[in-house]
Amino acid sequence: MKILIKSAKIVDPSSPFNGQPADILIDGGKIARIGKPGSVPQADAELIDTPNLHASTGWLDIFSNFGDPGYEFRETLESGAAAAAAGGYTDVMVIPNTNPVIHNKAGVEYIVHKTSILPVTVHPIGAITRNAEGKELAEMYDMKASGALAFSDGTRSVQSAGLLVKALQYVKAFKGVLIQLPDDHSINPQGLMNESVISTRLGLPGKPAMAEELIVARDIELAKYAGSRIHFTGISTAKSVHLIKKAKEEGLDITCSVTPYHLYFCEEDLQDYDTNLKVNPPLRSKADREALKAAVLDGTIDCIASHHLPHEYDSKVLEFEYAKFGMAGLETTFAVLNTALPGITAERIVELFSTNPRKIFNLEAHGLSEGATASITLFNTDSNWTVKPTDLHSKSGNNPFLNRELKGKVTGIIHHNRATLNKA
Repeated sequence: MKILIKSAKIVDPSSPFNGQPADILIDGGKIARIGKPGSVPQADAELIDTPNLHASTGWLDIFSNFGDPGYEFRETLESGAAAAAAGGYTDVMVIPNTNPVIHNKAGVEYIVHKTSILPVTVHPIGAITRNAEGKELAEMYDMKASGALAFSDGTRSVQSAGLLVKALQYVKAFKGVLIQLPDDHSINPQGLMNESVISTRLGLPGKPAMAEELIVARDIELAKYAGSRIHFTGISTAKSVHLIKKAKEEGLDITCSVTPYHLYFCEEDLQDYDTNLKVNPPLRSKADREALKAAVLDGTIDCIASHHLPHEYDSKVLEFEYAKFGMAGLETTFAVLNTALPGITAERIVELFSTNPRKIFNLEAHGLSEGATASITLFNTDSNWTVKPTDLHSKSGNNPFLNRELKGKVTGIIHHNRATLNKA
């Protein structure tokens, strides 16, 4: 099929049109021509022409849960892919916390084969340990050969230092990357929110920042010892930022990501006991939130991870104590970032959503140049919109941004020789 994108500002450092408006003609899944606005003939092409349109290499989310296999009542691969496309993602990495856990070759191949016809490319993350139980290493080499893009126990942080250092040494042979959600389970595992005066006032058991920071500090040392690579996701405290920044200055191969909701909310937003805001790591203090924002802008934080964790109605509409951790949010991640950081540039957004995550996880960036495979995200940084249920494609509705006004909207994606567009 032919698609003509009219007058889109190119945001791609590798493109000769970077920073300029251009028409992009896509034919048969390839970029056939790029030229100045009005210079590319429309012919019989499907037209995409909206104000303030930006175009970049397709975005990659590095930490989502699509439920399948085992939890299809929360999310399916199909509904998760639809949510990802609506959020501007051409590629999504899915965590292995399914039933059964994705911890072997067969599990990886199941995801790869079942998602081959979807509008986005779904990349399995293989478990570091068998059943993500943290007891013995999983078959990481076989999973890598079958299509696993990285390795993580997902929502279950690896607790054993000895086991993690073995994993770091093991993946070094094939330049693999481990993803760790930093959380020391031995430090007040009953914690429901950030430990502070506010948790005391609300009568909720607190999870101290130390539970995260100890794992960050430990794993930096383990990665240094092994000479290997680790990525921290969901970092939420100023001290975690400091530790990672210092490790980078020492030349260690340490990278990190933050969720959009840690940039938007803080612990004070839990005054109404909104279970959609029950997340792990928990929402922290205002000071921590400001430190995270600064780290996004100064480059310490490498990318944005949606931490899309959908849950069924009965897991969220009940007492705060019993609600499950996590929120859905693939459709709103970009807009939340753009709203939380009003001064952020389109160039920095593309670094956080595409350039950096692709570089970290060795995923090819096709770029916006003639002859390249068309894998493109189209977005608008200025559009204001109120999030409605009809904007959400996820099977679960545990998204706290419903009925909130956000700035910045995804127009759609072009991937797999098709255009998947959001309604205006």
